[in-house]
Amino acid sequence: MGKSGNVPHQAGMLIGRHDTKIDSKGRISFPNKFKKELGKTLVITQGFEGSLIIIKASEMRLLLEGTEGLPLTDKEARDTETFLLGSASEVELDSKGRFIIPKHLREYAFLTSEVTCLGVMRYIRIWDKKRWEEYGESLVKQIGEITVKLASKRNK
Repeated sequence: MGKSGNVPHQAGMLIGRHDTKIDSKGRISFPNKFKKELGKTLVITQGFEGSLIIIKASEMRLLLEGTEGLPLTDKEARDTETFLLGSASEVELDSKGRFIIPKHLREYAFLTSEVTCLGVMRYIRIWDKKRWEEYGESLVKQIGEITVKLASKRNK
């Protein structure tokens, strides 16, 4: 494991945790392993449970999983697409691997001075560090039940 609790980098995967600070301009920096996988142009949007989602700009279809192909008349699909795409912004990494999180997204995720970036295979989730620690504690307590529910969905 790395010094911040990360597992070693494996090609094609975004995994591990990186804690960082937001500067006065709303900028954060990514570790090299995230920069290498994501490239220079990113899309950042509001995510679930009060987090933000970051993906490669070339992987926009990832945000449409579960709604793609559903008719425009399907309200749940429309609402999900509006939630994920309506607040999305394209951002560029600077030469130091930093980018600005737009103000509306910082406010949505209640980001303060410290944030946690979590690589979850195909995308990054960004949390206010304190909020992540609270949510993470709750997740640990529920993970057994969650995995049982997921297994039952797969068996249907």
